Amino acid sequence: MNKVNEHKLSPNNKLRPETQAIEHAAQVIGAVKKERDPRLDFFRGVAMLIIFVAHVPGNYWAKFIPARFGPSDAAEMFVFCSGFAAAIAFGGTFRRSGFFMGTMRIVIRCVQLYMAHLGLFFVLATICAVATAYFVDFNYITKLNLPYFFNNTSEALGALFTLTYVPNFFDIMPMYIGVLALVPVVILLARVHPYLVPAFSIALYAASWQWQLEFPAEPFSDRPWFFNPLTWQLLFFTGFAISAGWIKAPPPNKWLLMGCIIFVLALVPISNWPIMRAIPELKDIRAELILGFKKTNFGLLRWLHFLALAYICVTLLKGREDILRHRYFKPLIKCGQQALPVFLLGMTLSWIGGIVLDQIGRDALGLSLVNLSGMSILIGYAYLMGWVKSSPWRQTGNKPVQSVAQSNKDLNRPVAQPAE
Repeated sequence: MNKVNEHKLSPNNKLRPETQAIEHAAQVIGAVKKERDPRLDFFRGVAMLIIFVAHVPGNYWAKFIPARFGPSDAAEMFVFCSGFAAAIAFGGTFRRSGFFMGTMRIVIRCVQLYMAHLGLFFVLATICAVATAYFVDFNYITKLNLPYFFNNTSEALGALFTLTYVPNFFDIMPMYIGVLALVPVVILLARVHPYLVPAFSIALYAASWQWQLEFPAEPFSDRPWFFNPLTWQLLFFTGFAISAGWIKAPPPNKWLLMGCIIFVLALVPISNWPIMRAIPELKDIRAELILGFKKTNFGLLRWLHFLALAYICVTLLKGREDILRHRYFKPLIKCGQQALPVFLLGMTLSWIGGIVLDQIGRDALGLSLVNLSGMSILIGYAYLMGWVKSSPWRQTGNKPVQSVAQSNKDLNRPVAQPAE
């Protein structure tokens, strides 16, 4: 045993209290979190920008998003990555603090998402009302399908707050709340056996299709939520289970990679409407597979297509993940790290962008102005939110280094808690 260990273990050589405090502080500071996988934030960031482009009304740029070349789109990217991230964010709480505290954290997050959903609705409803009054040639209340809310406000408010009134533009957040609320159930099942998680997820998915389990989206019709959480949970918990290690993704294999590429390419002709208009026979093939394309109940073809794309990306990036840490990709990663605020602002800007295009025209210049400025604002906002979340007001700045004696005195003083 070396002298250092002898000194530590000797009862006659106990460390002084202030030295113990210094060592403890060093241990805390040295416990640096494991560096985040750049793939998760990168693809979430890509999804945020695609969602913005896709939701700008009459946006020609939306003809070139992934949804025009296959069954799955940015929504699948967002849900899968959210499930993967949820296992990291909430799984540790369940392990460290127990089931009750983990469940409470899920509840708090669901409340945050619920408030964000309501806030987004009221902001966009206000924008529609103001724009309709100011630009008399356009009725943006009707364009966003909000006449029910403005004509029956007292009734609509009750439905809005109970999530029984979910207009199409506002449909992804309620779905996310629904799948996140299932996390405690999945955690309990995983404690019995991890394979119960995919069994439960598949059974719930099948039951939703078999018995048409859905949530009402309007009090005045039988239209369901556009995103059914009881079916979309299949994708969410696919990401969650892979992240948690309950199931393993297939390792890189050239034959599987080739099969996925062929599968993805084969779906392009029956996913792209210009191609189908040129070759009408392709519409018949799509009609035979239409259930697989269904978005509301998450058709299985969407699931398989997304998993094939994910496997291709993961395989091609295997061992090259550091490429995504390049400074050129940092804006996308930052957007992925701030997914919720970027999503909320992106949905707002997309509708404002549509209003701007109505006024300036949808020519190349107008489309470039709205799309590029919108994405630039989102990236800048992501950096702003990252800075705010770093709590810069807690940073004391560069202070002169104190002497050891002064530091020892300070360690014995009571420490005041920082004000929030």
